[in-house]
Amino acid sequence: MLFVPLVLSGRKDLILVSPGAQAAIAALVNMPHFLASYRMVYRSKEMILRHKWASIYVPLLLGLYIAVAIWQSQYSPAMVTILLAVSSSYLAWHYTGQAWGMMATYAYLDGNPFDATERRLIRGGLRILLAWHVIWFLHYADLGFNLALIYKVVTWLTLLGLALGAAGLQHQRKRTGRFPPSKSVIAWIAIFSWYALMARDPRAIFWVQIAHAVQYLIFPIRVEINRTARAKAPHPGRHMLFYLGLLLLASWFMSHQLPAAAMTMIARALGDQPGQVAPMMILAFLNIHHYFTDGVIWKISNPEVRKDLFAHVADGRTGGRAGGQKIEPTKVEAPVTTKARKKATGRRN
Repeated sequence: MLFVPLVLSGRKDLILVSPGAQAAIAALVNMPHFLASYRMVYRSKEMILRHKWASIYVPLLLGLYIAVAIWQSQYSPAMVTILLAVSSSYLAWHYTGQAWGMMATYAYLDGNPFDATERRLIRGGLRILLAWHVIWFLHYADLGFNLALIYKVVTWLTLLGLALGAAGLQHQRKRTGRFPPSKSVIAWIAIFSWYALMARDPRAIFWVQIAHAVQYLIFPIRVEINRTARAKAPHPGRHMLFYLGLLLLASWFMSHQLPAAAMTMIARALGDQPGQVAPMMILAFLNIHHYFTDGVIWKISNPEVRKDLFAHVADGRTGGRAGGQKIEPTKVEAPVTTKARKKATGRRN
């Protein structure tokens, strides 16, 4: 929502801060959102073995591909470009999926879940944004073919996406006689403002990454708080300070020390070009792997995940009625069971 005035300002230069400030902000905000998800996936041997694909196989395959891509970059950037395109596609799915997941979560917690029609309308609009994000990357990546016309068409189609989402929210208001929860509406407006920034100034992807990270961090931090409370830790405040401090320390290492060391080591071994692509490959690894880790940690159909995320909700809305539902902050899934759907549409047995 903070970006709406910036979009309306008419400015073309939206980055606003120096490269040094960007690096500091990324280390303080963007990197912690990756590492917070790793804390959830790699917190126990049981969790790792339960989700071997996300925890072991995907990072191994990505690591192997990146090693070959860095070596190949001495002769051709093709493999690096392919990985960056895949990373951008996953980001598009991730951002729009998180927007829907937040909308669905807050609507459910408000006792007013979206029905099938509303889900189709809202998610249909978000999928148009997903397509726009992918075309945006290909358009500005300068891959040797002209996508200007396609980019212009898809950009205009985002207005249709906006209209579809608005229709879904209006349908819910008419069906229930209540306005959708403000947090759901804010999440929906936010993603449109993000992409408006990127359309105005492609470098504004930096701010979109930061906004996404802030939006995301709410959920793993809530899980950590709830787990600490359930364990009846003697000093929960001290535990959370330690958790946040460790997160920031690890983020500083991952943002500054690791990329610099990788760049220096690879440049000495293979030359300057492979050294320069090494930090980009690290970020691409994190972006792609992050998508797969989210696929296993935010399945609210899992009672353990539901208990961790919603333990602080006092009214019991996350109890039996949530069974079998998926309300995923980072995945595009619908939070509906047969019972919930019948209640939402007014039908009775």
